[in-house]
Amino acid sequence: DPVLAEWEREHEETTKIKNIESLVLGPYVMDAWYYSPFPKNYSNLKTLYVCEYCLTYMRKVSSYKHHRAHCTTRQPPGKRIYHQPLPNDEDASYLDVYELDGQDAKLYCQKLCLLAKLFLDHKTLYYDVTPFYFYVVAKVDDHGSHIVGYFSKEKVSGEGYNLACILTFPPYQKAGFGKFIISLSYELSKRENKTGSPEKPLSDLGKVSYRSYWTHVLLSVLYEHDPQQDLSIADLSLTTGIKQEDILSTLQQLEMIKVWKGQHVVYVKQAVLEEYRALNKRFRLCQPECLEWKPPD
Repeated sequence: DPVLAEWEREHEETTKIKNIESLVLGPYVMDAWYYSPFPKNYSNLKTLYVCEYCLTYMRKVSSYKHHRAHCTTRQPPGKRIYHQPLPNDEDASYLDVYELDGQDAKLYCQKLCLLAKLFLDHKTLYYDVTPFYFYVVAKVDDHGSHIVGYFSKEKVSGEGYNLACILTFPPYQKAGFGKFIISLSYELSKRENKTGSPEKPLSDLGKVSYRSYWTHVLLSVLYEHDPQQDLSIADLSLTTGIKQEDILSTLQQLEMIKVWKGQHVVYVKQAVLEEYRALNKRFRLCQPECLEWKPPD
């Protein structure tokens, strides 16, 4: 398709040029990493000012201060589906997740995609948000819901994808929110009685995050499993919500798969399980009891 080829060539050219240097989001100032197709009058900006509650973006600090003084929005325009107390967190009381329908909250979701593109180096749909659900993660204190990150997923995915786009904003990176978001996407799949997988191709960082999550979940299940009982890849898929091909590739990397009579058989290496247990990795994962969600009709 020559039109698509030309669009991709233009996309490659424009992505080389970072059009916004930095972003102010709530109390944080962060460097932008990539080009994002904001309206032309927002290009070549040193700083973009963004309201962390409604995601309105502004060019001038004076507009930003005025907006902050008058904006009454304190949370994303969606239904709260997750509410987890954070007793040991100095900055926030709760971790909340809001579900937004791209059809109903179109403007907010478009703004979210434009902001996310400043930190994501791949093609994204910025304006056609209607086919997607968005799940916005926020830390909540007395002032309101402070956006941490989000993921999106197609309302209908022929390939069985349970996540299209994922981002943790830079100030919250390296704090376990990526794993939390991934685990939430799988918890939703389990509630739908489905297995899921992220949209391909994954970025390099995405591959590392998912491989780490899959390894943790599978080794945790295998550690608790009675070694006298047979365990198939299908069983693991049912328990975890992870697609069988992702389980297979992860266990192959761990050298915990054997072929017997033409079938893949899980080969549990007790030493690997003990070693992993000894590491005592504590991931920030979705707590199913904090999730109030049923699949949309």
